[in-house]
Amino acid sequence: MREILEDAQAHVEDGYGRAQKHQKQQLPKRFYKQVSVGELDGAYAILLDGRPIKTPGKVAVSVPNEELAKLIVVEWEAQEKEIDPATMPLTRLVNTIVEKGDEALEDVKAEIVKFAGNDLLAYRADTPADLVALQSKHWGDAMDVFAKRYDVSFNVIIGVMHQDQPPEVQARTAEIIASYDKFKAFCTMSVTSITGSAILAIGMTEGLFTPEQVLTTAYVDEDYQAKQWGEDGEAIRMRAFKRQDFDAANTVLELLSAS
Repeated sequence: MREILEDAQAHVEDGYGRAQKHQKQQLPKRFYKQVSVGELDGAYAILLDGRPIKTPGKVAVSVPNEELAKLIVVEWEAQEKEIDPATMPLTRLVNTIVEKGDEALEDVKAEIVKFAGNDLLAYRADTPADLVALQSKHWGDAMDVFAKRYDVSFNVIIGVMHQDQPPEVQARTAEIIASYDKFKAFCTMSVTSITGSAILAIGMTEGLFTPEQVLTTAYVDEDYQAKQWGEDGEAIRMRAFKRQDFDAANTVLELLSAS
């Protein structure tokens, strides 16, 4: 499964590493003067001097929402002498969806379901007491909200050794996301990968949690460690890149749900 989804999740799983690689490589020069929104097969295309942008696989890019197209235009307009994909999270995400979405849609849904059976929120520490309390408050509350909304029960696991969730967890998750189109599924998968939690990702997609609630909950362990031992510069930079991808996924979800 991971091999199938490697390209589809590249902007999430190795976005920071790719950004560093781009810094070492020579970036392409900006070759266009004007960026605009146009029409392509009944959807909204992003045009560079009148021609639609294409994915790395040479697929013309179009999106179903005009406001989303305008935000992608802003990313392309912001490129000055060189084009730096590391600064274009919406473009990276939409490129992935357009190029891989149709063929990988069911695999992406299956990966979300797989995460639900091994969700971050289910694995709790046994010490120290203050971390246990934080996990119980944030992770426990999120699981309770999700469980009540979808009438499902989770096993809470003390430690890191894998234990299976009840079979209905994955079955119910599959039911919830069955109707997701490629944009909704890929954005939910993006948030799942960033947070380690299908519960949080689906909950945000379905309006159970706000984006800030999701981030606060997902980073309980990391924030606790930072308070104990101090912040790590590399971790801060990686988190910032993940935040870009998180915000991009949330923006697409919000715009498409409003249209």
